[in-house]
Amino acid sequence: MYCFDTDIMSAVLGRKPPLHLIRRLASLPAERQLTTAITVGELLYGSAKRNSAQLTARVRTVILSAAEVLPFDEAAAQIYGSLRADLESQGRRLAEPDLRIASIVLSRDLTLVTGNVRHFARVPELRVENWLKN
Repeated sequence: MYCFDTDIMSAVLGRKPPLHLIRRLASLPAERQLTTAITVGELLYGSAKRNSAQLTARVRTVILSAAEVLPFDEAAAQIYGSLRADLESQGRRLAEPDLRIASIVLSRDLTLVTGNVRHFARVPELRVENWLKN
């Protein structure tokens, strides 16, 4: 199961999404394509900031095509607390939205698909793949 980060979803929403990404997504059954409520919030924030009803509609369409939007729930919160403390104690902080996304992914034993592999590499045991690279 794959959970798509905001940059992957943004690439899909772009005017010219990378063909290799679209092909890869098309080869994956919809029930294996997940995202998080955090990513949905970031995408809707971006469309609201641009004041674009058309972009907001596209965001909603893409989100509906994902099998499931995963919430930040108690299981994710359990991981979040210790993960945040560990990363901070090592001086390896992660931005709040990314920390929540990583916690959701870890709590469900998923693979995070993101272009920010180096960024998420700070998170122990998080499986990460970059589908933006050709």
